[in-house]
Amino acid sequence: MIQIAFRNAFPKRNYTGVEYSDYRRYKEHLAKDFGEKCGYTNCGHFWFGGKRTFQIDHFKPISHHPELKTKYHNLVYSCSYVNRAKSNDLGDFLDPCDVDYNLHFYRDEQGFIFPKGDSETAKYMYKKLKLYLRRYSIIWMLEQLDEKMSELRVLIESTSDLEAKDLFIQISFKYMDYKAYLKAVH
Repeated sequence: MIQIAFRNAFPKRNYTGVEYSDYRRYKEHLAKDFGEKCGYTNCGHFWFGGKRTFQIDHFKPISHHPELKTKYHNLVYSCSYVNRAKSNDLGDFLDPCDVDYNLHFYRDEQGFIFPKGDSETAKYMYKKLKLYLRRYSIIWMLEQLDEKMSELRVLIESTSDLEAKDLFIQISFKYMDYKAYLKAVH
């Protein structure tokens, strides 16, 4: 099985401004610092309905660490599925900003997430956060398709083959219509 890197861009908490009394006010900063992707699955928030559907996970649960409720270094931009699965669990988790997830997880050719065999923490997270769910593979494939279509567009624009251009336009329009539909539904 081919092992593909889990992520290419790494989240980093950069916000150093005022400390808010309501952790929800950090959402804009978290979205930016996490590249608009879930810190745990690396899936873009667009496919879940955008920023309004994403949540803020307290890496160390506030039920056990109330003093960290508004501390930016304890917050993770997260899809709702993972945030709910993690909940108040005190288990062993890897902070997506402190640890290179590529050392603990990989994807296969279909984008499914797998823990690396020597990482017990990754195995725990894989089960607890349900990282095996097909939704994360589908989103990864859609994001790969986006990238490839952008590359193809550059090539198509430089060709004089009208049939190739027409086919690209047809495919692009169908894909863009589907993305516009998704945006309108959310």
